[in-house]
Amino acid sequence: MGKFVIKDTNTGVKFDLKAGNGEVIATSEVYTTEAACKNGVQSVMTNAPIANLEDQTVEDFETQKNPKFEMYVDKAGEYRFRLKARNGEIIATSEGYKAKAGCLNGIESVRKNAPDATIDRVE
Repeated sequence: MGKFVIKDTNTGVKFDLKAGNGEVIATSEVYTTEAACKNGVQSVMTNAPIANLEDQTVEDFETQKNPKFEMYVDKAGEYRFRLKARNGEIIATSEGYKAKAGCLNGIESVRKNAPDATIDRVE
């Protein structure tokens, strides 16, 4: 089962979504308040299972409606994804993956783990 881990940063509060094996599969932006961070967690829980996939790594990709996972290649040539909520806000991002298959697995892991994940607060 997945787990959202909420923790303080130097500039605010953020969360990581971890898979059952403890691997971080998605990270949030830094929020100014814990309440806003918890709203972000709820948004990921709600949107991840229903989000479409927009594969921006292929030519002439089809634009999807929000909520959606956008898969793209970063400046370093690695595959990444970001999850956008219904309003178009980015609510979670991934690490870089060397292979497209790894990125797709990451998206599936977020879809599977986010809805029933527990929420932990780390001091």
